[in-house]
Parts: sequence; C-alpha cells; structure tokens
Amino acid sequence: MKIFIIAEAGVNHNNKIQNAFKIIDIAKKIGANAVKFQVFKTENYIKKDAPLAKYQIKNSKFKNQFDLIKNLELSEKSLKKIINYFKKKKIQFLASPFDLWGIEYLKKQNIPIIKIPSGEINNIPYLEKIGALKKKIILSTGMSTEKEVSNALNILKKSGTKIKNITLLQCNTEYPTKLEDINLNVLKTFKKKYKIDVGLSDHSNSTVIPAAAVAMGAKIIEKHITLNKKMSGPDHKASLEPKEFRLMI
Repeated sequence: MKIFIIAEAGVNHNNKIQNAFKIIDIAKKIGANAVKFQVFKTENYIKKDAPLAKYQIKNSKFKNQFDLIKNLELSEKSLKKIINYFKKKKIQFLASPFDLWGIEYLKKQNIPIIKIPSGEINNIPYLEKIGALKKKIILSTGMSTEKEVSNALNILKKSGTKIKNITLLQCNTEYPTKLEDINLNVLKTFKKKYKIDVGLSDHSNSTVIPAAAVAMGAKIIEKHITLNKKMSGPDHKASLEPKEFRLMI
C-alpha cells in the first residue's frame, strides 16, 4: 500500500521565501509526496486580543495570537512564487485555508486537495464552501468530539463531496504531543464507524508513531518539518528536522 506523506511546512518558513524553497527542496529530496502551507488573512479569523496558547508563549516573542500569526502570514505575491516553485520541482502543493478567502484563493489556483485544519471542524459556512468544491478533502480532527466529526462529514457530503473523497486524520492538538496521548485506536473507530480512509496528523517528536499508524491502516501521514528546531516560531520544536523526517519515511 502506497502511503501519502505530507511534509507540513505550516508557518515554519518564518515568512521568508527562501526558507519555503529550502523546505520544498528537502521534502522532495527525502521522499515526501507533498508539502503543506497555510493560507489566510489574519484579520479574517483572529481577534486583535486573542491570547497565545501555552506552547506559543514558550516559543515566540509575541504577546498575542494576532501579532504572532500576522507576522507569519504569506502575502499573495509570496504564495504565487511558492506555487510556481512547486510546479518547477514537480511535487504536490497543499494548503490549509483558515478563512473563506483562503478557500477561494485555493479554488482559483485549482488545487486538487484541500486540507481542513481541526480548528475549523465546527465552522459550518467554511465546511459548506469546501464541500461544494467537490475536491478531495483531508480533514483533521484535533480536539473534536465524535459528534462534531460526524456533523462535519455530513455537512461536507450534503454540500457535494463524496465520502470516498474524504480522508479523516486522527490528530492531537498538543505541540509536541506526548506519546501516551497519541491514541491510535481512534483510527479503528473512524474506519468502522464512517467506512472512510484514515490517516494521522502527528505532532509528536517520534519517527516511529507514523509507522505504527500505517500498520493500523493509515493511508496519509502528515508531520511538521523544519530546517532547524532551534529557529524562532511556534511550531519548530514540534517538528522533525530533515534527517529525522527521512528516517520517518
């Protein structure tokens, strides 16, 4: 069985286009199938006074969520350069849209797969807009309850997306995730309950957990990648460096 490996660049480019290019180069070289970025306009989804998460306080210099994310927001000019670079390198560009603008942007770029971050699983207008695109969807579950997952899948289906085109990812919203909290048995639950393809969005520092997930039926593995864990930014410490990522694959 061929496994689809996503190198999650996220915001680990630190808003420097050369960092983004380096991550794409490395991911291609070590055998990832896709590299995933984030598209958004900070003003569309974060309040000015939104507080930082605990892990963000430890790993950033900013005092609130808005300033942190705004500093990492890719401009449309930068996104265009990144997408063109993907075409040159012949590797799949993926992105998580965090607002309605982001969905529309990916639609215009004709991106064939949309990754829904777990934080948007209760965002009904957002889910309806993505479902209506009738593209392949990867849905992370994060802190969701089983009812919330069911509701999200129903919205996507009612909006026009077939269940066979959706992959459901187990995901733990802790950076990094403790090994005892990974809970891979959720993969069995998802497969049995929804008759759906499953995968793992892994925020642990382990290179072994993804292999265990594959043994339990995961068809997609998503894992953060960084040029260096010591870089400034919220997600670097919960990411794998290139040698670790290669080992995981």
